[in-house]
Amino acid sequence: MKKNMGTLDRLIRTLLALVIVILFITRVLSGVLAIVLGIIAIIFLVTSFFSFCPLYVPFKFSTSRKEEESKKS
Repeated sequence: MKKNMGTLDRLIRTLLALVIVILFITRVLSGVLAIVLGIIAIIFLVTSFFSFCPLYVPFKFSTSRKEEESKKS
């Protein structure tokens, strides 16, 4: 698994996951919407942790600087 997520991408995903968790804890979100967004938050956190997004692979998309620097060499 090659890393395909940059620092900013990871930060944005983590912040969005935290916002979803806060909205859930404060009971702004409930029901099916809370479950769906909770799953999305978990996915965001897992992909941020591993710096890998499987949806980027088919589109050959990467926000990682390491990949860009290795192509130049």
